[in-house]
Amino acid sequence: MACARFLTLKIQISGKVRAFSALMSPPSTAVFYDHHGPPDTVTKIIKLPPVEIKANDVCVKMLAAPINPSDINRIQGVYPVRPQPPAVGGYEGAGLVHSVGSAIRDLSPGDLVMLSPPSPGTWQTHVVKDKRFWHKLDKDTPAEYAATVTINPLTALRMIEDIVDLKSGDAIVQNGATSMVGQCVIQLAKLRGIHTINILRDRPGSDEAKEKLKKLGADEVYTESQLDVKNVKSLLGNVPEPALGFNCVGGNAASLVLKFLRQGGTMVTYGGMAKKPVTVSTSAFVFKELTLTGFYVQNWLSLDRNEELREMLDYLLGLIREGKLKYDMELAPFSEFHTALDKTLGKLGSQPKQIIKF
Repeated sequence: MACARFLTLKIQISGKVRAFSALMSPPSTAVFYDHHGPPDTVTKIIKLPPVEIKANDVCVKMLAAPINPSDINRIQGVYPVRPQPPAVGGYEGAGLVHSVGSAIRDLSPGDLVMLSPPSPGTWQTHVVKDKRFWHKLDKDTPAEYAATVTINPLTALRMIEDIVDLKSGDAIVQNGATSMVGQCVIQLAKLRGIHTINILRDRPGSDEAKEKLKKLGADEVYTESQLDVKNVKSLLGNVPEPALGFNCVGGNAASLVLKFLRQGGTMVTYGGMAKKPVTVSTSAFVFKELTLTGFYVQNWLSLDRNEELREMLDYLLGLIREGKLKYDMELAPFSEFHTALDKTLGKLGSQPKQIIKF
C-alpha cells in the first residue's frame, strides 16, 4: 500500500494493554464552510487531520473536481440535496487510489477512479469513502472529464433519451447552448442524426460562440435579439420544427424555445439561470397542445441505481476518449480556488466551467 500511514492504538482489555494498527489517510487540505451563506465569504481553506481507512474504505488522492452551480447552492443552503455544515464543498470528482482498506480486492493504489454516484466533500486533496462510491476507469480517461461527466453530460443524454421518442431527422431547440449541457446536447444529438437549434444570450463574444457551436455540430445558432421577429420558424430553412426543447434560463429565453416548438411539442426545464419564471400563453396549451415538464438529474444519482448509472457514464467517457464528445473547461490550480470561485459566481464576466486541479 503506497505511502500508507498507520496509527498504533493502545486499548486496555481485561486489564491488559493491547496494540492495534489503524490505517490512516494523509492529512487533507480542504475547502471548508461551517455555516451556510455566500460561498465567497463562508468558504476557507483549512488542513484536516488524517482519517481512519476502514476495511471497506478507499482513500483517493484527488486530481480534479468541478465547481458546479449546484455546489454554490449547497453552500448557500438552498439546494434540496445538501450536507449540513460544517462540511467540505464539492460533489463530483476523480482521482488516483492512494490506499485501500483490508477488505478491498478489486482496487489498488494508482487506479484511476471517479465518484459514482457523486457524494459531498470532493474539494479536498484526499477523500476517504466506502468502496461503493468509487468507480474504476480506463487509465486513458482525462481526469477533468471523469470529474465532470456525471452532472452535465448525463443531463444532456437523459433528456435526449427519456422525454420524447426522437428519430433521426428530428430537431431539438435549446437555450443556454454554450453551457456544458448545451454543448453536450449538440454533439449527442448529432451522433443520433438529430438537428439542433441553439439560442444564445446577447453579450460580447457571441459571434465567436456561434462559430464554436457550429464546429461542435450545431445546425442553427441565434442570439435572442435575432429572434425578435414575428415568426421565428421562418428562420429554420431546411431544419424541421423541433419536437423537443430544453430550457435552463427561464424568462424570455424560455418563451423563445416555446415559439419554435411544433404542434404537440415538449419543453423540458432543467435550470433557471435568469431567475425569471417560465410564462406560457393559453394558446400555447390549447391550440399548440404543448407539454411542459422538468428534469432533475439527481433522481439518477443513488446507490440503488449505480449499475445503470455507471453504464451510461462509461458510454459517455468512451465517446470522450474517442474524441466524439468534448466541452469547454478551465483548469484552476487548487491554490487559486477562490479566483475560480469568483469566476463561477460571475464576478469576472462569462467564463467556462471551472475545474479544480489538485
